[in-house]
Amino acid sequence: MDITEVRIKLMDDPHDRLQAFCSITLDGMFVIRDLKIIQGAKGSFVAMPSRKLTDRCPRCYSKNHLRAQFCNQCGVKLDEDRATKDTDGRAKLYADIAHPINSACREHIQTVVIENYESEKIRAQEPGYICTYDDFDEEQFATLADEMLETATVNANPHQNQNGAGHSSTVVKSEDRYHRIDRAQSHASQANHIQTSGNHTPRVTANRQDASGDEGFGMGVL
Repeated sequence: MDITEVRIKLMDDPHDRLQAFCSITLDGMFVIRDLKIIQGAKGSFVAMPSRKLTDRCPRCYSKNHLRAQFCNQCGVKLDEDRATKDTDGRAKLYADIAHPINSACREHIQTVVIENYESEKIRAQEPGYICTYDDFDEEQFATLADEMLETATVNANPHQNQNGAGHSSTVVKSEDRYHRIDRAQSHASQANHIQTSGNHTPRVTANRQDASGDEGFGMGVL
C-alpha cells in the first residue's frame, strides 16, 4: 500500500490536544478523511476516523450517545455510567469507521502522517500559506432564512378611513414569489358588521350602518 497524498489542517489552539485533521490518499485511488493528530503522553499519534456510539432509550426507543444524561426525545434521565469498559476500565464511547487491521499498516500510516504534519507546520510559517485540506466549508456560518427575504411596506388602501389612516400591508419576496401580509383591521373599520352602542345589546346588522330605525327585519339578537 502506497500513501500517495496527505493533506493537513492545523488547529489554531497550540494548547489543545487535537493538533490537526488530515486526509490520506491510498494508491492514488482511495481517500480517507477526518484522521486526527492528537498530542499524547508519549508524543503525537494518529487516531482513525470514528463515530459516537449510541444506545436506545427504553421508554421511547430513540437513539442517544452514551454520554447523554437525558433522552433527546422524551427527556427521561439516563444512567451516565452505562457504556461498556475495556480491560483498563476506560469507557468505550467511539467506534472506528475505517482502521488498519494489523500493526504494520498502522505504523506505516502514522509515520507518513506525522512526517507530513511536521512539514505542514513549517510551511504554515511561510507568507501566503494556503491549507490544502478539504473541509467543505465546515467553518462557514449558516445563512438565516430571514436574510433571504426582501420586505417592503406598502399602502394597500390609498383611501384613508375615518381616523385618517390607511390600511398598511407588508409585501414579502421569497425567491420569485411575492406574498402580501395585511394588518388586522381596527374595530372602527368593522362597524358595518357588528355594532355596539351604550346600553344596547350588540346586534348583527347585515352591513347596515344604523339599525335603530329598522323594524327588526334581518336582525338577530345575540
